[in-house]
Amino acid sequence: MKAIWKGSISFGLVNIPIRLYSGTNSHRIDLDMIRKKDQCAIQYVRVCKKDGKEVPWEDIAKGYRKENGDYIVIDKSDFEKLTPEKTQTIDIFEFIKEEEIPTKYLEKPYIVEPAKEAKKVYALLREALNKSGKVGLCKFIMRTTQHLGILKVEEDVILLIQIRFEDELRDPHEAGLIPKDIKISKKELDMAISIIDQLTDSFDPSKYKDTYKEDLVKLIKKKAAAKPGEKIAAPKRKRTASAKNDDLLEQLKASLAAVKTS
Repeated sequence: MKAIWKGSISFGLVNIPIRLYSGTNSHRIDLDMIRKKDQCAIQYVRVCKKDGKEVPWEDIAKGYRKENGDYIVIDKSDFEKLTPEKTQTIDIFEFIKEEEIPTKYLEKPYIVEPAKEAKKVYALLREALNKSGKVGLCKFIMRTTQHLGILKVEEDVILLIQIRFEDELRDPHEAGLIPKDIKISKKELDMAISIIDQLTDSFDPSKYKDTYKEDLVKLIKKKAAAKPGEKIAAPKRKRTASAKNDDLLEQLKASLAAVKTS
């Protein structure tokens, strides 16, 4: 694995040199953009809007656009001048209980690895977090953006979980059709809870596979083996009717029966 960030964890007056690794793997199948009629690959280029000429990477900078359309150029040294002591530090500023954080705030995991000379102090922080039952709330800067996160222990490893700032979350009630004063009968509620009880199990991540990716790979293999002009039949979709007020109870009964026989 290749480290995506190097720096240190600041814990009181203790400094722990570390490396960060992405805690996830992408299962995405790469599909190229092509011209349909002759399968010519599409190439994206960086073009100046004024003269239409391609711009090489070494000539590209970042800029903040002013109201009059002009730009203020911001380069790497400017970011370093802004917060030089923070760009390479994960600052723990508070300790909290993990269950106090709503799941909507959780965003992205990173694996924290100590430098060779920092193994003992890394182990100290790990054991202190374990024994206290707390997580460390921290701030860090990655790719010129400040992030909020928690440092927590899982399977003897310290993980950095990036979490969202409050102002990054939208009010769910902005969606206009959130039901409020809807009457639910006791029979309907009892039957819905019965379905939940029948489908309740312990969480085992090894049971869950990316079936969409598997289906896409199968489709690609079928198309590769097909004769020119041969069409691949699409599987029939199961149509599920929306529940209306007058037949909701019947759909619940049918759902419960299907769960019991599956």
